[in-house]
Amino acid sequence: MAAAFGATAIAPSAHATDGYFAHGYGVKSQGIAGVGIALPQDGLAAATNPAGTGLVGNRLDVGLTWFAPKRGAEIQGNAFGADQSYSGDGTKNFFIPEIGYTRQLNDRAAVGIAVYGNGGLNTEYSDNPFQRFGASGTAGVDLVQLFISPSASYRVAEKHTLGIALNVAYQRFEAKGLGPFTAFSSAPNNFTNQGTDDAFGFGVRVGWIGEITPELTLGATWASKTKSQKFDKYKGLFADGGSFDIPSNYGVGAAYRLTPALVISGDVKRIEYSGVDAVGNGLANLLAGNAFGSTNGPGFGWRDITIFKIGAAYDVTERFTVRGGFSHGTQPIPASETFLNILAPGVIRNHLSLGGTWKVGSSGELSVAYTHGFKETVNGSGSIPPGFPPAGFGGGEANIHLEQNILGVAYGWRL
Repeated sequence: MAAAFGATAIAPSAHATDGYFAHGYGVKSQGIAGVGIALPQDGLAAATNPAGTGLVGNRLDVGLTWFAPKRGAEIQGNAFGADQSYSGDGTKNFFIPEIGYTRQLNDRAAVGIAVYGNGGLNTEYSDNPFQRFGASGTAGVDLVQLFISPSASYRVAEKHTLGIALNVAYQRFEAKGLGPFTAFSSAPNNFTNQGTDDAFGFGVRVGWIGEITPELTLGATWASKTKSQKFDKYKGLFADGGSFDIPSNYGVGAAYRLTPALVISGDVKRIEYSGVDAVGNGLANLLAGNAFGSTNGPGFGWRDITIFKIGAAYDVTERFTVRGGFSHGTQPIPASETFLNILAPGVIRNHLSLGGTWKVGSSGELSVAYTHGFKETVNGSGSIPPGFPPAGFGGGEANIHLEQNILGVAYGWRL
């Protein structure tokens, strides 16, 4: 398993779709719009709700997901002549592996481990949007967040299961082409073009799944903030000297079996981006006199978001299941914060997913899922500081957009 994590850790990042979190963990969950709090389906169940570790049986699941984001920005009305459209698609394709394993110890206890990409961001502008302000070279950021999550669950009553998972996080980050912003940094030599930096962190996730009636199952889960080492190479960029924790999140879910072959399920999930200063603080912190990298320094200005997911799974035959779902989230990026978010346009709100599973032989399962993240644009409003350096960047507006296609394939073994 350690070798598997090593292979995952060097995988390139992609733009995730619930802000910068992945929209679903495990290909089966992806096929139902990321639903999974009350509907565990495979060995990746603990990534959503660790109580599911004890409800999927003995399994090994291996998957690979292809991400194809289309991201970019447009600047309008700028005094320095930066007005034009910019493409952040310097890298077009990303491949993210995942592995999940669960084992039932007895009729009450189970253990497992999940290795998966929690989320990420990537932009690469060959035509640097900040060139008119004095930048050179390509611009962009690259963020990877990957988890190893060993989990355990215990059936505390006949119909109720509790679970806990340790989230061991690996993060990787790089920023380049952001020279004009160093004038606003507490450590200008550690703001941009410092190569790749790494950090590890730890957190926990807990969960419950209960069968309320033979038809209705409910679930709930909560993940703590994952406390991480600082990105020392970028201590002049991220608030509090390079701090970049992973935000806490929580949710509830329900699954209702309408017929023996059809289950309808939905989740409501909350991600607390504002609880991480490097993500939640806005440019107003800079105007208040807090430099990049300082305590209370500016960040990307993201708000907390709520995501609503609903979908269905239908057993067409004993060997073939189809899935589909839709998710809708609130917008993390305010119109006033689009200038810096040219680097991180995680603005998608709506996703449509389709998927299916074919049973192969006596113990195998082949699953596929396709998700389209519908194009979303946030038009800036008061987004580019007026005036001239070092006080401003010539005013105008930055508009950012993102669209995405996601295709996942996985094979599972019932052990």
